[in-house]
Amino acid sequence: MQSLVASALAVRAHVLQTGPTDAELFEYVFGGGNTLLALSFVVNIALAGLTILGIVYLGRSLTDPRSRAIATALLLISVVSISSYTGLTSGLTLSVIEMPAGHPAAGATTAGQNGVLVMWGRYLTWTFSTPFILIVLGMIAGSNWTKILTTCAFTIAMCVTGLAAALTTSSLVLRWWWFVLSSIFFLVIIYVILVDWTAEAERTGTSDLFRTLKFLTVVGWFGYPILWMLGVEGIAILDVAITSWGYSILDIITKYVVTFLTMFYVVDEPASITGGSDYGASLPGSGPSDD
Repeated sequence: MQSLVASALAVRAHVLQTGPTDAELFEYVFGGGNTLLALSFVVNIALAGLTILGIVYLGRSLTDPRSRAIATALLLISVVSISSYTGLTSGLTLSVIEMPAGHPAAGATTAGQNGVLVMWGRYLTWTFSTPFILIVLGMIAGSNWTKILTTCAFTIAMCVTGLAAALTTSSLVLRWWWFVLSSIFFLVIIYVILVDWTAEAERTGTSDLFRTLKFLTVVGWFGYPILWMLGVEGIAILDVAITSWGYSILDIITKYVVTFLTMFYVVDEPASITGGSDYGASLPGSGPSDD
């Protein structure tokens, strides 16, 4: 979590030169009548915490190394989420940013400052959590680690360029260029899930579970760029609170719902999931010494 905090502080130091303080942003969200916005953060903290407890409880009897690896990746999704949503709640990863000329929200004011509220901490959530989602999907499909790590690299690139789109204030054209670039990376990931991993899941014998996870993940993930375009960062049809709840609902589906569906399947340790005693060992056939 140190890297998450360091990244948050670095971005905040770069973006917020003269903006509202953490305390002012916290007061704006929780004391300024923005109950709907505040709840979109707090509800996810609670759900992430409950999901962590659920994983620990359900995974207490797992014995197979591969099953444990999947459960650990699922756990880390919610660990990142609870940390990131706490950052949003505290105001640490919120900013008021003045939009460039030509943007529909140019000239708006928020918390006594020129600009709109941007929840850039969400991009940190996605940067650190989506790789674990892809690790889980790839392992369920029975894919190789080269392909899994490649998709993780693309999802990090997708989230970082999405963050750049949200924070670019110099040019409206550049904001949308960053968005297009992020969308290209996104489509590469979708292709791997829908084509490569779907075929691999058929061969692995996990197609029933993977089909459900694929549907929830792909449909949910398409919702994020749509919300970006419709929200204050895009064409500003939706206000900040509605946009935030949209993101939060998508997080609930693609993280917590997917987590529990996967855990209920994994705890049975079917043959298609288990990896045997050698899974994850640096040397096949090696095991703990008896001394």
